[in-house]
Amino acid sequence: MNIDYSQFLNMIPEVTLMAVLVIVFIADFLTAPRVAAVKVAEGETFKNPRGWFNCLVCALLLAHLLINIGSTPEATTFSGMYITNGPIGVIKTILAFGTLIVLIQSREWMSRPDTFFKEGEFYLLTLSTLLGMNFMVSANHFLLFFLGLELASVPMACLVALDKYRHNSAEAGAKFIITATFSSGVMLYGISLLYGATGTLYFEDMAAALTATPLTIVGMVFFFSGLGFKLSLVPFHFWTADSYQGAPTTVTGYLSVVSKGAAAFALCAILMKVFASMVDYWQYMLFIVIVLSITVANLFAIHQKDLKRFMAYSSISQAGYIVLAIVGNGAMSASALSFYVLIYIAANMAVFTIISSIEEHNGGRVDMDSYNGLYQTNPRLAFLMTLALFSLGGIPPFAGMFSKFFVFMAAVESADICTTVGALAYSVVFIALINTVISLYYYLLIVKAMYIKPNSSPLPNFKSATSTKLALAVCTAGVILFGVCSMVYHWIALA
Repeated sequence: MNIDYSQFLNMIPEVTLMAVLVIVFIADFLTAPRVAAVKVAEGETFKNPRGWFNCLVCALLLAHLLINIGSTPEATTFSGMYITNGPIGVIKTILAFGTLIVLIQSREWMSRPDTFFKEGEFYLLTLSTLLGMNFMVSANHFLLFFLGLELASVPMACLVALDKYRHNSAEAGAKFIITATFSSGVMLYGISLLYGATGTLYFEDMAAALTATPLTIVGMVFFFSGLGFKLSLVPFHFWTADSYQGAPTTVTGYLSVVSKGAAAFALCAILMKVFASMVDYWQYMLFIVIVLSITVANLFAIHQKDLKRFMAYSSISQAGYIVLAIVGNGAMSASALSFYVLIYIAANMAVFTIISSIEEHNGGRVDMDSYNGLYQTNPRLAFLMTLALFSLGGIPPFAGMFSKFFVFMAAVESADICTTVGALAYSVVFIALINTVISLYYYLLIVKAMYIKPNSSPLPNFKSATSTKLALAVCTAGVILFGVCSMVYHWIALA
């Protein structure tokens, strides 16, 4: 059998990412003996023997990002299982951008005496998950989609458990892999029902053969339930708070933005491509899940004292807003979804970068009380945290307000107030607006702790690492500029 290897030329994002993976693996393999020979004595000032490693990985991923940020040609390869076009290129660029921020801000964490020897594994696992996400968004066949999903999920479980001797990382990894396995099984069962009803796994062929029967409706619900776990939507969210709390803070940030964004893109594409003929069914399903996710998460977030659990419920609420963009079922939905995820990456990674930096200088504490009086000793970090929280809450003129506006517009774009679905769409948007006010309240609890609450033993003043400053600079620029610079949204919309 002759294989046309020229097909790989249409997979430039995956090919360049594989090249990055190979280079990182070789670099890690060749320098591992030197790392293994390092002995860290108690009380000794530690210096990472591979201080250059993070710079190398970030430079390689930046090169990958720049190569693939341009126009992406439309192509279909491998018997139609893999597709690429402009919108998919934009999505992969956004995911790579988020991953790059994660790798930059991980340098301080990876330079600790108890983690430096796991640096290579961390980079390889993170890049592997990004490769799986790329396959997910380029899939035109359920088999390739499922393989990409598992390639993104299994390394993620290893990342969650990477810090297994600190906090509850091992427990968090166990909970993550159990729920991921269960959700994958539920999704696979739903896909098998759809295959039994249509006789194909290709998206277009399945869409042409799909009709609303009890079998296909159950298959669609099972498929959505599986992705609901990945997005941590209510009622599939129970693993989220424990896994976010136990995972290393850098991994928690990656899990909350990049992984969630990839799952949202995949859900949007498959609902619109495969289940277009059943839109009246899945729109009602989305209405219920959106209202539950935003409302339940906001109510639980108010009572959290651990900042990582707090951000876990915040991410569940944000997932509801992300899915709200899909309800519109139109071109504006895809643009609003992509723009929202981009802004969410900038704002949420700014918050997690600050949490990680403070955790490193505060004995590993991440409780909200440790942030009392932060403005007195670390005014810059307090200010940047405030900007990021305001963006997450949708306060103008920050980018989060524009992203929420476009999501609300997409949700009601094709809704007719005179129809049942249209009236429900407007009702869901109204509930989302009410919940935005609730979210402002609990985001302001952190601001209150930093600026108003006194602290008898405030966090001492410290100098942030250069990598932390760089990550915060990029995220803060995104929070401020992405909303007011209309070319960002136009770039996404034109694709």
